[in-house]
Amino acid sequence: MQHGFQHFQQALGKHLRDPHHVPRPAGTPERRVAVYRELVFNNLCGFVDACFPVCRSLIGDARWRRLCRTFMRDWPMHTPWFREIPREFVRYLNEAEISQPLPRWLPELVHYEWAELAVDVIDAPLPDVDPAGDLMDGVVVLNPALMNLAYAWPVHLIGEDFRPRKRQPTHLLVYRDSDDLVRFSEITPVTARLIDLLLAAEPTTGRQALLRLAGELNHPDPQLLVVFGAGLLGDLLQQGIVLGRKA
Repeated sequence: MQHGFQHFQQALGKHLRDPHHVPRPAGTPERRVAVYRELVFNNLCGFVDACFPVCRSLIGDARWRRLCRTFMRDWPMHTPWFREIPREFVRYLNEAEISQPLPRWLPELVHYEWAELAVDVIDAPLPDVDPAGDLMDGVVVLNPALMNLAYAWPVHLIGEDFRPRKRQPTHLLVYRDSDDLVRFSEITPVTARLIDLLLAAEPTTGRQALLRLAGELNHPDPQLLVVFGAGLLGDLLQQGIVLGRKA
């Protein structure tokens, strides 16, 4: 009996994912199955629509619905959590072979829109820090609810009035501030690399990270970069990207 029920579940699931090509299980009334079809698809669209309003508005409802339909049909989602649906949609746009023509910047734009949700729900308790401590000779502690992102397109500028035709490398920080609001900050490639060095597994002081950065850049005057970097760390502290030195 259990094997038969599992077979029915699989058959119904295949039909719900692709009702245009997979017939409903034998003996199931069309009217009732139609209710399930509508509920499943509308629920999936609800989670996707809420996370990607800019993308949806830019490509139009018709193309967006087709994209949601092929996402539900073709992408093998293995997570049971509803809040993971947007992340799977990002993976679909970036990894799957999609037949319908889409803007070249769309996969990165969906990732950028998803990043706001991802940072908002990060379960990251605040570490013990000294916010007034010396960042140069102490271990720098970054905000744990932070993503250091690099894109080939200026995703933060894309909207109704701007759709880029040429790639423009862009570095962005997405982080949650002390009021639990998600913030976005455009940064330079050098700042992005400094953040990466501070995110390294081994504890790193501000001075160590800046001297390593100077070496990577073959900077002619490493101490000058250290002085500049001290001011930069202070700016990052004011923004809530750096929390302080390790207590």
